[in-house]
Amino acid sequence: MKSRFLALMALLATPAFAAQPDKAGCTDHPLFPTRMPGYHITACEAKEFAAYQFFASKGPKRTVEGKFTFITYTADTPKDDQTGVAVVRNYENAISKIGGTIVDSVPNWWVIGTVVVDGREVWAQAERGNGKIWLRIVEKQAMTQHVTADAASFGNDLKATGHVAVYGIYFDTGKAVVKPESTPALVEVAKLLAADPALKLWVVGHTDSVGAVDANMKLAQARAEAVVAALTTTHGVAASRLKPFGVGPLAPVASNGAETGRAKNRRVELVKQ
Repeated sequence: MKSRFLALMALLATPAFAAQPDKAGCTDHPLFPTRMPGYHITACEAKEFAAYQFFASKGPKRTVEGKFTFITYTADTPKDDQTGVAVVRNYENAISKIGGTIVDSVPNWWVIGTVVVDGREVWAQAERGNGKIWLRIVEKQAMTQHVTADAASFGNDLKATGHVAVYGIYFDTGKAVVKPESTPALVEVAKLLAADPALKLWVVGHTDSVGAVDANMKLAQARAEAVVAALTTTHGVAASRLKPFGVGPLAPVASNGAETGRAKNRRVELVKQ
């Protein structure tokens, strides 16, 4: 009986709540290597490429694409749960300390900030809920293109509809210089033309609706001309077989209301003459 009594006393002397372990495989994000005290990670998610709509206290939400990380922190005990103001101010200070900018916040609820790390723009949103902190981070980047259309599929679309979109041709924002990573798509366009010596194409530049229409029309024309120049000077296509034309934002294939749609609208199309 005495031994049972001592064992019970020892159990009662143990803290009712101990620090909880993180979920297996989950860790803090390198941007925020420390966390609010008294919290553990109960869920985490990482995607190579995704789009996330960040909160906005006024106006439309901002969609950012890139490497996405989502971490859920849960208070070890109800007493460990921090106030919304404490959470928001901590993340605001952390972002500012590394040279970042606070984009928007609701002081007792959430905060959004951006910072450039190793030349890459990173967006972060910290949100406080009942007993939880949700942290979402997007490391802004272009999608790694795993699926590339080939000359055969281009040819099939041209036969079926008279035009085909080529999404593997890349430009920097507001620029008309064809980026090096466009080479695989350009090679396939050259193969398409080599397989059918009689084929002649309009190379048509499209943009999203961001900015003035006149500026986008000029940009679309300049991009179409740049693609023609790349095909003729680097890939051996006769200039007489290609004609550049820019239509800017006038022929969208998706809504320009979100970045996912705008990305689809920024494209080069081949149209059979």
